Amino acid sequence: MILAILEISKNALSEASWEVLTAARDLAQKTNSSVAALLVGKGAQALASTLKGVGAVLVADDQRLDSFIPDAFAQIVSSAIAQKSPKIVIAPGTETGNDLMARVAARLNLGLATNCTEFVVENGALKRVTRSNWGGSLLEEVEILSSPILLTLQPHAIPAQMSDGHTPTVEALPVALSEKDFRVRMKELIPSEKKGISLTDAKVVIGGGRGMGSAEAFKMLEELASLLHNAAVGATRVATNNGWRPHSDQIGQTGAQIAPDLYIACGISGAIQHMVGCKNSKKILAINKDPEAPIFQRADYGVIGDLHQVVPALVAELKRLKGV
Repeated sequence: MILAILEISKNALSEASWEVLTAARDLAQKTNSSVAALLVGKGAQALASTLKGVGAVLVADDQRLDSFIPDAFAQIVSSAIAQKSPKIVIAPGTETGNDLMARVAARLNLGLATNCTEFVVENGALKRVTRSNWGGSLLEEVEILSSPILLTLQPHAIPAQMSDGHTPTVEALPVALSEKDFRVRMKELIPSEKKGISLTDAKVVIGGGRGMGSAEAFKMLEELASLLHNAAVGATRVATNNGWRPHSDQIGQTGAQIAPDLYIACGISGAIQHMVGCKNSKKILAINKDPEAPIFQRADYGVIGDLHQVVPALVAELKRLKGV
């Protein structure tokens, strides 16, 4: 059995969870296994019947689990592994998923490979995984010797694919939780003040770097985003450190990891720390006046020119086409 650990966000499955389900189904097909999903949290029971393409859904629904509670969640996952004896356990490689699986690995004295991007199956068994390390600047090939194999999947490494399979059986997972399991819990979640589409959800992301020159210059990027469907504006670390954009807009090794259909990089040189944050973009358009900028080596399309002339011209043309 492949056990997929899923995350609930705002009363729905997160995008990373759908990616994990896709990876679990693929692994199950290659290893001749079945797939079971584990849903933990308040409202999990209601979501269980919406899953397709899995044999069973294990549910741990408890009113006290209204947010991520590290020890309680780790106790539930550890109990599920002990009861069901899966060959592989895979969870989202989000901050929550990596935290959870590290705790599970420690409890069960097992190895763990986080942020996996590829899986190598030989003779019906998972032999090796490739994992992203050092913020994406290093790809590491790992062989896991412990059993079961514990993994997390790097977000956006595998596109989510929905399944039209049969409705799974739903099974309540009996787990005894003590007060000790609730000693650490999330007290308050403060949402970002930023309105509109998030960087991780946007289909088009427009990033600004050192070449923008000022906070005022980002207004042209905001205007460009307003003319495109499902677009958001981000920035490099230099831009956020200079106070031109809030740190929540930062894309890169220490910022957001994005995977839009199109990334428009304006005045960005292409330092590795930034590129690891946008490497999963389907297409990259670079606008830079330096023809030797490293970003052109990664870009699918390039415009060699002053962004302060190119972007306003692009905005004007889009307005003309839209009749604005």
